[in-house]
Amino acid sequence: MGDRRLERLADVLVGYSAPVGPGDLVLISSTTLAADLVREVYGRVLAAGGNPVTRIAVEGVAESQLELASDEQLAWQSPVRRAEMEAVDVYIAILAEWNTRSLTQVDPARQTILNRSTEELRRRYLERAAAGDLRWVLTAYPTNAAAQDAGMSLPEYEDFIYRAAFLDDGDPIARWEAFAGRLASIAEFLTGCSELRVVADGTDLRLGVGGRSWEISGGHENFPDGEVFTGPVETSVEGTIRFTYPGVFQRREVHDVRLRFEGGEVVEATAARGQEFLRQMVWMDEGSRRVGEFSFGLNEAVEIFTKNTLYDEKIGGTIHLALGESYPETGGQNKSALHWDLICDLRSGGEVYADGELVYRDGAFLPGVAVD
Repeated sequence: MGDRRLERLADVLVGYSAPVGPGDLVLISSTTLAADLVREVYGRVLAAGGNPVTRIAVEGVAESQLELASDEQLAWQSPVRRAEMEAVDVYIAILAEWNTRSLTQVDPARQTILNRSTEELRRRYLERAAAGDLRWVLTAYPTNAAAQDAGMSLPEYEDFIYRAAFLDDGDPIARWEAFAGRLASIAEFLTGCSELRVVADGTDLRLGVGGRSWEISGGHENFPDGEVFTGPVETSVEGTIRFTYPGVFQRREVHDVRLRFEGGEVVEATAARGQEFLRQMVWMDEGSRRVGEFSFGLNEAVEIFTKNTLYDEKIGGTIHLALGESYPETGGQNKSALHWDLICDLRSGGEVYADGELVYRDGAFLPGVAVD
């Protein structure tokens, strides 16, 4: 990614996505691959009057932990990480991976132990964010590994990221503010709905959403962004869903995932490939069998599946649901060590009904449903 693109990305991250003010303690987390972007962000935090600190990962450390640590060490909760998360005002996380397949041979049971060890920290993180005590944003730096997953050259992948983040616009912050306004109109419409029904190939799913809040993702917590989401009523989900794209979680892929729900719980989970991993995750704990999030992907600049959930869950014309932990700000109450987003493409014949009325077809809300 060229210097100008890095500069504009850093401008948006610090000036809009997770705005930094004088005296803010700002944690910047990434790997050595994203050093150029880390430096740009660090400089802008200083210019905004904040106090930046960095946490930079080194290649192979995560693999060593899962390979060499005892079960007790995997389950250990770091007091340093807890203190850090309580202290920071702003958290800027930059994904930049060397090898997106490096954990594919790890025993899923060991990954489950590690997930559970961070559950308390992750929940506190979400609580602080929902209360407005923590501003955060997750973004990605283009690497060869990510480009390869997406089936692109590195320059092509850089261009894809540039477009998806609206950084080719003359005023990207103004563009994100306008886009957020469109998302807000959709959220306002959905707030009046009690039940949604999703119908597509292999899918006929009902979710209760009455009394829950619809939140917008307009570039403040994920960047790029573009979704409207809620936490469904925990016991309401009924029916079946077939996910269009592979489920990608902890650097593993699970293909042709199909779930059947009764009384809000997964009662059947199958996959054409990766079924054992799917079942390990679905039955990780009491909450992992329930839906913690339901969302419409609305960023039309994201058109293709790249195997990076940060982008894929925003694909315009899709919906996704997450098994596991709810976001507190939606009113969702589900608790779990899991939060796994799985994506269903509705652009070819998919439909969504709200309280029995057709409101969405072929990847778009019908005219008059929400103000564009």
